[in-house]
Amino acid sequence: MKLSVLIITFNEEKNIERCLQSVQDVADEIVVVDSYSKDRTKEICEKYGVRFIENPFDGHIQQKNFAISCATHPYILSLDADEALTKELTASILAEKKAGFKDGYKLNRLTNYCGHWVKHCGWYPDTKVRLINKSKGAWRGVNPHDRLDLEEGAEIGHLKGDLLHYSYYTKEDHFKQIEYFGKIAANELLLKGKRTNPFQIGLKVMAQLFKSLVLKSAYLDGVTGWKIAFRSAYATYRKYKILWDLQH
Repeated sequence: MKLSVLIITFNEEKNIERCLQSVQDVADEIVVVDSYSKDRTKEICEKYGVRFIENPFDGHIQQKNFAISCATHPYILSLDADEALTKELTASILAEKKAGFKDGYKLNRLTNYCGHWVKHCGWYPDTKVRLINKSKGAWRGVNPHDRLDLEEGAEIGHLKGDLLHYSYYTKEDHFKQIEYFGKIAANELLLKGKRTNPFQIGLKVMAQLFKSLVLKSAYLDGVTGWKIAFRSAYATYRKYKILWDLQH
């Protein structure tokens, strides 16, 4: 029951070492697929003896599926560079590894936003499938919103412990990501034939704000929750505003 840990990177010198340190006890190999980083990402990875592969970036889904194709072992744990395993999650993986892995596993992801752990806003438990038998699943979805799907009938477990996600260190990081993901998402919507208008944009922004503050109880995370709620609404605005601009 050997496990390949797969990580895709681009200029991740700020995050990658924490991620690599966290998987040392569970990984039988670590494969990093990098889209030609210009910082110290490769240098840091080489310290940990990972298999470092450079590959052009054609999208999150495409890059993560390429990483799966590079795995030597039958079971894979797919992580982002800004994620890390807790000790409890590590112990849970090791226990399942010893007993015999199921086809796949869900796990809870806990996000750190500008130094605060977020327990509401719809951000927790943020359950993800991340550990699978690579013959039983693949990355699917619409970029940048990828998901690791298992085939119908696959046996799925749920691992104890959290996957820590260090999302944004500053508000500038968040706004930069909003623009980056907004452009990708808007182009995907356009390719699918989706269209919008100013009235619809306004409705979607208000709906997102209501969802965050009321349905997902963002206010329970205090000032951080309010910031996330309004910035999530702004992200919705930017995505559909970019789509509106592309239409014209």
